Amino acid sequence: MKVTGFSFIRNGQKFDYPFVEAIQSILPLCDDFVVAVGKSDDNTLELVKQIDPTKIRIVETVWDDSLREGGKVLAVETDKAFKAISPDTDWCFYIQGDEVVHEKYHPEIKTAMEKWINQPKVDGLLFNYKHFYGSYDYVGSSFKWYPKEIRIVRNNKSIYSYRDAQGFRKGDNEKLRVKPIGAYVHHYGWVKDPRAMQMKQETFNKLWHSDQWVKKNVAKAETFDYSVIDALERFNGSHPQVMEKRILEKNWEFDRDLSLNKLSFKDRFKKFMLRNLGVFIGYKNYELV
Repeated sequence: MKVTGFSFIRNGQKFDYPFVEAIQSILPLCDDFVVAVGKSDDNTLELVKQIDPTKIRIVETVWDDSLREGGKVLAVETDKAFKAISPDTDWCFYIQGDEVVHEKYHPEIKTAMEKWINQPKVDGLLFNYKHFYGSYDYVGSSFKWYPKEIRIVRNNKSIYSYRDAQGFRKGDNEKLRVKPIGAYVHHYGWVKDPRAMQMKQETFNKLWHSDQWVKKNVAKAETFDYSVIDALERFNGSHPQVMEKRILEKNWEFDRDLSLNKLSFKDRFKKFMLRNLGVFIGYKNYELV
């Protein structure tokens, strides 16, 4: 069984993404790794080169910044990395620059890949998500956050990155057939220095919207206001080892009074159904098999 990791990144250092940790977190499960590195204004390319030259192959790219509808450029860049994976690879392990997998899940992930490798009806593996917000101590608890997504797919070139690269489809817009596994992805996209987060908001919204929309809807400020959130809960687990240094170097404070949580009636109903009946109500970009 051959496993190839793949990812994309641009200006990862500038926007304070844990992209090095993201790659390192799944590298032990991969025989090789393809990273599409967009032309950047910082040292992103050099940092990727330093991770593991024996395993990592870099595809240097230039982003098409005219693709400003629905974050399409992110899917385009994902596909550049995916298409560069060699034909002898069996499973392709996708990770984004703000996602990190805890090493405690490595045995379960490897076992699942081995279990389903000879079952062609299984297009991929479905991971659970924890979305951290504000600091490394809080996770989102409303249904604005997607609870699951596909992160391992077969090396089938009819598969492609979907919409803004959140998930995958194949062929003529067909959902992938997947098996769920117990592993979690830690999503740290909303945990960074408030100055870097504000800069990210002002820049990355341009991948989805026009300059006029950004000017009207993204407040100009020096720092991001983390207090504008509906509901959080405390995270009491452990973080991946590759994140330890970054967490220790955190230089801002964020604390949340959980009594301020404001879950909508719809979210409260969805949470009740999920916790008590195991029924998820909402959009699913996959088919369970």
